[in-house]
Amino acid sequence: MTNSMQRLWLAGTACMVLAACGGEKKEAAQPAAQSAATAGGDEIKPAPGGKVHEVELYSNEKGNYFEPKEITANKGDVIEFELKSGVHNINFLPDSNPGKAGLPRPSDMLQLPDQKYYLYVDMATGKYFFQCDPHALLGMIGYLVVK
Repeated sequence: MTNSMQRLWLAGTACMVLAACGGEKKEAAQPAAQSAATAGGDEIKPAPGGKVHEVELYSNEKGNYFEPKEITANKGDVIEFELKSGVHNINFLPDSNPGKAGLPRPSDMLQLPDQKYYLYVDMATGKYFFQCDPHALLGMIGYLVVK
């Protein structure tokens, strides 16, 4: 092997070692979630006298959207997000909800038809913006009004 080939091999090997030893990835800090939320089969029941609000998530010829995209709920209600088509999540972004505390953490990606994500409503009175992260720029946004 020539000197230039050895240097190239050493440089490539060093890059691979550095990439492999880059350390553990740190996730961005999330605000503390006061709202209970689960994905999969862990259904959350509403408080006594509370109600379940159903929201369906779609990707089809009409686009990517929540149906309905605006929900009005009371504290103690549950929002049941159900995947109908596509791959989606639900995210109440802190920078889209300025001054709001106790926002739920972003959901995992819902990938299987009829997969559900439950959100127990215990946020303060107000209007909350949520979105599907991969499709927000395509208009997949919604609002939760807590009374």
